[in-house]
Amino acid sequence: MTTDNSSLALHWFLPTYGDSRSIVGGGHGTRVGAAGGDRRASIGYLSSIGRAAEEFGFTGALTPAGAWCEDAWLTTAMLARETEKLAFLIAFRPGLISPTLAAQMSATFSNHAPGRLLLNVVTGGEAHEQRQYGDHLSKDERYARTDEFLTVVRGLWRGESVTHQGTHIQVEDASLPFLPDPTPPLYFGGSSPAAGPVAADHSDVYLTWGEPTAAVAKKIEWIRGLAAERGRTVRFGIRLHVITRDTSEEAWKQAGALVEALGEDAVATAQSNLARSESVGQRAMLALHEESRRTGSWKDPRALEISPNLWAGVGLVRGGAGTALVGSHTEVADRIAEYAAIGIDEFVLSGYPHLEELYWFGEGVIPQLRSRGLFSGSAAARATGHTPFLPAR
Repeated sequence: MTTDNSSLALHWFLPTYGDSRSIVGGGHGTRVGAAGGDRRASIGYLSSIGRAAEEFGFTGALTPAGAWCEDAWLTTAMLARETEKLAFLIAFRPGLISPTLAAQMSATFSNHAPGRLLLNVVTGGEAHEQRQYGDHLSKDERYARTDEFLTVVRGLWRGESVTHQGTHIQVEDASLPFLPDPTPPLYFGGSSPAAGPVAADHSDVYLTWGEPTAAVAKKIEWIRGLAAERGRTVRFGIRLHVITRDTSEEAWKQAGALVEALGEDAVATAQSNLARSESVGQRAMLALHEESRRTGSWKDPRALEISPNLWAGVGLVRGGAGTALVGSHTEVADRIAEYAAIGIDEFVLSGYPHLEELYWFGEGVIPQLRSRGLFSGSAAARATGHTPFLPAR
């Protein structure tokens, strides 16, 4: 799938572990059974999120992978029949299946739903979770395996007959009966020294979690430089939650309600689990609210505002993406424009609950992005009337 280089690409998120009006655990470092919410992740509910994302012109929806959620491949295959043009950014882990099978699965998906498959390569930063799947490699070994894995997959997608005898991957005379059309782009994240060269060699879009713009700019410079050494160019994306309302006061009130619902024990348990992570990015997320946890000031939502409108409260109990843009629709649009100015091309967004927060963003922020010339995604025909979340226009 290609994107208009003059326009940002927006993606939403499918909570395949459940949804709620409170922050739901999940993400990197989560124990099995620790995620979940008040709303079951049924095909009916996830379809309603997907159709709403289509209506507002979103390109795709990230679908997570892990022991704490439903399988991404099976879920999105069902959702593809419930939606019309939304792409699915499927998270998957190299090494848990063979590269030949992964290439075949992606070709099948692409041919049945052309242009609607994006692949998020998750090498795995949680050794304890990898072991649940029978994977006992070290972190650096997992990145080396990912490099071999993607080399095989890329060759198969080009229609080559591939024989690869590597340290971690061995295949003989592998080929595909059908090639994916179009070839799905690869999204890749990772902040460790071992991650950079793999991202530069293979990724089409490098993803980072939401940090202040200065930190994000350093990552962009790092990966852009490595890619240039290889004669490649890479797009950049960022993963953020959003809490956007008609006024800044309303948005921060909602952020306050989310932290009020968190108990001391829940935060302590989540942080204990997340502290086991080998992920450099996860450690950076934890550091954003470390001082507030030490002093107990995290109960004041403003104490977790680590830069203008960037709030670290989600990471108190959720692994992975732990920050949210909080503010009025204009403020959130301003912050998105700032990330775009330093080189972010794609935004992978979410909010609690995912359906309602999608409407707040779609009706409040997207019109501002369009008026600024930052977003030109093709929205579906809008039905007569309006949602209850924003006033009629």
